[in-house]
Amino acid sequence: MALPLNGEVTQLLLDASQGQTAALEQLLPLVYGELQRLARHYMRSERANHTLETAALINSVWRRV
Repeated sequence: MALPLNGEVTQLLLDASQGQTAALEQLLPLVYGELQRLARHYMRSERANHTLETAALINSVWRRV
């Protein structure tokens, strides 16, 4: 799932910062999907014998979010 380009994410962030839980519920899957996309891209350029898995990378970043 790609992030929308029409300012939807910005609006969702603003709404979530105002306490709108529905906005947060819409925002989190968008952010998680983007993390997955970025992790897959990053992991493709890693050496063949690395030990980090895509899921572990995503989970590490997600915990920090």
